[in-house]
Amino acid sequence: MTTLEELTNRARILTAGGRRAVLGITGSPGAGKSTLAEYLVTRLRREPPPGRQPDWVAHVPMDGFHLADIELERLGRRDRKGAPDTFDAAGYAALLRRLHEDEDDVIYAPAFERSLEQPIAGSIPVPRAARLVVTEGNYLLLGHGDWARVRSSFQEVWYCELEEDERVRRLVARHVWFGKDHEAAVAWALGPDQRNANLVVATRSHADLVIPDPILRILG
Repeated sequence: MTTLEELTNRARILTAGGRRAVLGITGSPGAGKSTLAEYLVTRLRREPPPGRQPDWVAHVPMDGFHLADIELERLGRRDRKGAPDTFDAAGYAALLRRLHEDEDDVIYAPAFERSLEQPIAGSIPVPRAARLVVTEGNYLLLGHGDWARVRSSFQEVWYCELEEDERVRRLVARHVWFGKDHEAAVAWALGPDQRNANLVVATRSHADLVIPDPILRILG
């Protein structure tokens, strides 16, 4: 079985030769993508390669490319926020291309503020020193529309496969934590979130590596 140690080493060697590498982590909503990304980034910053500083690795979540609620209202998509067409997929693809090409002294990426449920532009600086960029999101392997432009910028994409009941349990708990009552959280998890999850599951076979349930449960 794959271990966290093996995953950390696999991520580290993506930058062999000093090139910048972009590692994608995908999976259904609630599968543990962000938790795995944060674990890798924290550990790799603590254990940089010889001659590197902690800023050799950067974390750029896809969620910063959510469209703002005011735009979702204008488009009539607010009630299914999180679906593929509620993101700026072309903007995300363009950012990944810049990261991959590695020609700028610093690249600024947007973040997603959970307490506001809104994207915040220019929040994440990626310095030239960053040789590994870890990004995570639902639709990294989606093959249609502007999402199809995303895959070419990754060295690898890993797919998080958490057992379904546990995934939904965590997703409901997250919605409650960020302000939904339990009934609304369950309805959203089993409605819009589940429709999105079905799209993501169909992309599993395109991943370079599947992260199994036991590893994701260790991370919590």
